[in-house]
Amino acid sequence: MILQPAVISLFIGSILVSCMVLYATRYGISIQRHWDLQSGSERQLELEKKTYLISTIMSYAFAFQLFSLFLFIFTADELNTLFTGAMCAAGTLNVNGFGYPALSLKIINFILGGAWLVANYTDNKAFDYPLIRRKYLFLIAITPFVITETVVQGAYFLGLKPHVITSCCGSLFSPEGEGVSASLADLPTMPMRIMFYVGMGIAVVSGLLFISKGSRVGYVFSMASIFTFVVSVASLISFISVYFYELPTHRCPFCILQKEYHYVGYSLYVTLLAGVVGGTGVGILMPFRTVESLKTVLPRTLKRLTTFSVVAYLIFTIIVTSVMVFTDFKIEGY
Repeated sequence: MILQPAVISLFIGSILVSCMVLYATRYGISIQRHWDLQSGSERQLELEKKTYLISTIMSYAFAFQLFSLFLFIFTADELNTLFTGAMCAAGTLNVNGFGYPALSLKIINFILGGAWLVANYTDNKAFDYPLIRRKYLFLIAITPFVITETVVQGAYFLGLKPHVITSCCGSLFSPEGEGVSASLADLPTMPMRIMFYVGMGIAVVSGLLFISKGSRVGYVFSMASIFTFVVSVASLISFISVYFYELPTHRCPFCILQKEYHYVGYSLYVTLLAGVVGGTGVGILMPFRTVESLKTVLPRTLKRLTTFSVVAYLIFTIIVTSVMVFTDFKIEGY
């Protein structure tokens, strides 16, 4: 294990988050079995007190979970100088078989953790906690992902050995390579470009319709935002990245995080993740619009989430489009 401060912070932080989640899950199971707001029993009073504590603990735990994704990527990028062949985070994550699975789990937990925070915030706005059973059931479902992430990330850090020979991003994200990254790099440019703008258009238009008219368009917006997130990640590798590098063979999604490209990758990934978290939150809350204690709170929350998501996606699209329009570099004649 490489004893860098960021590595140690991520390692210890993930263990602490896992402990917090397990503690919360224990009471989440009790809430599933025994919660009854009409009861004045000692058990019910204890559960009500614990919910305040658990909500606070999980708010801090998932806040760290959101931050840790970017710290993990930043750390992987900073460590590339220790490994022969690595030029950015792509090579560092490829040092052993746990790097990319750890990153994938962090992205999944970022989205799930953000969605749980949305559900928890909304539930705390109502006087009778109408979502309490559902949000703790959701937390119980998230727990295996958090634990698995901690184990996989720990295995990755413990398996880091300095001066290991690894692959550079040029070979990993190349149509001639192997694996998922190579497959994404080999996706046809024009179909991906069309899919990207169509998906983004549907997400933005359905979001604006939901903000202005409400109704069941929120489900369409939520599904469109998740679809757009997946397509945008694939598009970053397929064609968007080459416009930043102005090199048709360079399709790495990590080099844009570096100083040479003004750290623009962080803006792209923050907005993209913000968009999908907002859209996912809308989808989770939509079924509860008829809950009496949420009728005044939920419409406002849904509109704010949708606005947040739409603005994030628009910023992402503006950054990408401006680079494509204002550069002399062209691919396939476009």
